[in-house]
Amino acid sequence: MTLLLIPIAFLTSCLAGAIGLGGGVLLIALMPGLVPAAAILPLHSLVQLASNVSRAAFGWRHIDWTLIPAITVGAIAGAFVGGGVYANLELQWLPAIIGVLIILLTWVPLPQPRGGGQLSLLLLGFYQSGLGMLAGATGPLGAAVLARRSIQRDWLVVNTASYMSINHIIKTLAFGLIGFSFGPWLWLIAGMVAASVVGSWVGTWLRRFVPQMDFQRWFRLLVTLLALRMIALPFLGG
Repeated sequence: MTLLLIPIAFLTSCLAGAIGLGGGVLLIALMPGLVPAAAILPLHSLVQLASNVSRAAFGWRHIDWTLIPAITVGAIAGAFVGGGVYANLELQWLPAIIGVLIILLTWVPLPQPRGGGQLSLLLLGFYQSGLGMLAGATGPLGAAVLARRSIQRDWLVVNTASYMSINHIIKTLAFGLIGFSFGPWLWLIAGMVAASVVGSWVGTWLRRFVPQMDFQRWFRLLVTLLALRMIALPFLGG
């Protein structure tokens, strides 16, 4: 069953490459039950690192390098805070906690940093990394913040991927420092990373054919059903 994560990684990366978001949320919502609770967030972070780096690389001409420094500083601080919380969690309840956070991120309008200056980018990095240590996927919030600078789709998709790459690098390092061992998962990681890179390439190619349609309603309903499954898992012994 664990090997199902390889085609899932391809499909979710393809989705993110084509429309710019949703892949990470969908991936982490499908992981519980396929890998142990302790492995969900670290593996998700590493695979999403590959997905986002490749998506940014395929559109590197659109990267706005002025966004990077402030987001990086904020992400380091956020990982420190979020990592401290993660290290003290009861892992049995981790799927349920992630499910609740996914529902909140999907349906509740969260406060966003105002403006588009360096302070807002610093706060964005902190928030994304800190909450990402607990929920895994927080990309839609960042896309909303970056949309204040430009709504051109290629720019928005590529720069969301570039700052999420930084986020996932820092989170992956943090999980390693906390004590998670990636070694036993190397074959699965290799398969999911390869699938994610190919998915990013296919999604980038498909992007030109995908209209700017409002898919959010159906996507939210799907993610909510998957999140409710995650919440139920600890009670069902999954």
